[in-house]
Amino acid sequence: MTEPADPPRHLILVKHALPAIDAQVPAAGWPLSEEGREQCPVLARSLSPFAAGAALVSSEEPKAHETALLVGTALGLPVETRPGLHEHDRSGVPFLGDGAWRAAIDRFFAEPDRLVFGRETANEAATRFARVVDGLLAENLGRTLIVVAHGTVISLYVAAKTGLSAAGLWPHLGLPSFVVLDRPGMAINTIVERIGDGPAAEDIRAR
Repeated sequence: MTEPADPPRHLILVKHALPAIDAQVPAAGWPLSEEGREQCPVLARSLSPFAAGAALVSSEEPKAHETALLVGTALGLPVETRPGLHEHDRSGVPFLGDGAWRAAIDRFFAEPDRLVFGRETANEAATRFARVVDGLLAENLGRTLIVVAHGTVISLYVAAKTGLSAAGLWPHLGLPSFVVLDRPGMAINTIVERIGDGPAAEDIRAR
């Protein structure tokens, strides 16, 4: 008699929904905006094909944690937070306009061992985030893991696991968006650049 196949397992890295941007408050403290909260049920529906029995874990930053709580409510999944899943540490960095912000990010990815801005290099942020995610994977060997986090660290992690360009992926991760990796090999299954848009993995891989 043929043994039943194990259900497919995935790692799903979710970039949080739209925050309420406040130039007077560090980005790590931003909550979701009203529009961001409204996005979360749609995000949950997009995640639902992968979510049965999944573990749902979030960054401690408010915008990520709120996203996870609203998604978890819609999917019937409890939410856990873990330290170390936060965005690249940008403590002390003033609010930057679009041009200066994009220039800083470009340098960040181009010079991963150099402290370009904030308190972490790209490689330091990548190592810290990967340590936590890989630990969570080890704790959840038999189930899908959904991690709600942030665009820069997600891009760095996906690049390290798949060979995709972090700098190429980062601008295509909208608010919200997600990347699905198949376990255990970490091949790209799906990339949804923005909720409401279809999968765009092939387009991104080509860049």
